[in-house]
Amino acid sequence: MGQGSRSNRSVVYETLRRKVLTLELPPGASLSENELAASLGVSRTPVRESLILLGEEGLVRVFPKVGSFVSRVDAERVADAQFLREAVELAAFDDIPDVLAPDLLAELRANLEQQREPGLGIERFFELDEAFHHGLLRLSGHGRAWSTVVAAKGHLDRARRLGLHESDGVGRFVDEHHAILDAVVAGDISSARDCLRGHLRAVFDDIEKTRQRSPELFAADDGSVPVRRSVAVWE
Repeated sequence: MGQGSRSNRSVVYETLRRKVLTLELPPGASLSENELAASLGVSRTPVRESLILLGEEGLVRVFPKVGSFVSRVDAERVADAQFLREAVELAAFDDIPDVLAPDLLAELRANLEQQREPGLGIERFFELDEAFHHGLLRLSGHGRAWSTVVAAKGHLDRARRLGLHESDGVGRFVDEHHAILDAVVAGDISSARDCLRGHLRAVFDDIEKTRQRSPELFAADDGSVPVRRSVAVWE
């Protein structure tokens, strides 16, 4: 395979992955290789290869003789991703120095100010939220670990976005961010750790609320599969 082909597949993969994680392609959505290829201006080959990669991540499911679908949210996969994220972020607090880097601290405070901006959209808040948590890792000297966390938490990110869409706003999360940083600045790492743990685990309550309102977005335990009518649909 040539360099151009690999590059093309990479762009298509990243584009489709982003659409899945941001819910532009929602859980349960049918995926047509022809339609995706046309919309992205590419051949079917990079689309097919990208769907295979997304399938390996559990973000897409392929049903023989039926079609490909965005996977519905799997609570077990979300819990696994949450476990990894929490382990990394909490462990990093052990290495936060007594004297915090002034530039990083200023960056985190500016981030929190932006989170308070009126009318902040969900995707913009999500971007700031990611930067804030990455910033906490950078304070501890473990900023490079963030890429590993990001790669592992695709299922978690979908669940978090669903929760944000169902919530009454982001104010609660912003308040929790402030509490975490205030505790770090005060040198109270034990309180910072407790605040962060509660903040990260709130996703489970949000998931349950979303599941009650929209159960069709979540993986069922009965092994159900889509059926093909004029188009393939979930039962």
